[in-house]
Amino acid sequence: MQPTLALRAVYRKLRLTTKDMNKGFYRGNRTGTMGRHTKYGGYRIDWRRVRTYVCPPLDGFKLTPFVTANMRRTFGQYTGDEDGPRNPATYLARWKSENGLD
Repeated sequence: MQPTLALRAVYRKLRLTTKDMNKGFYRGNRTGTMGRHTKYGGYRIDWRRVRTYVCPPLDGFKLTPFVTANMRRTFGQYTGDEDGPRNPATYLARWKSENGLD
């Protein structure tokens, strides 16, 4: 079953997505090309097209944290135990503290 001509005209003006096409459609993310493909399947980087970013001098610049220093302890970090979650005693102690006694 085919869509009507009116729907086809509207659909043609819409932007293509990866769900509209079969395999091989890659829209990209507007980064541009940094080189070219060789005939042997490799990729040759053109260093004139590679972006370089220059950082301004940071003398006297005071960085501030995005997260407060008074943040509560996050779960999933096992401080003081080198085995971490693989240690059965640590696992059972955490399970009992979060879920109560069995």
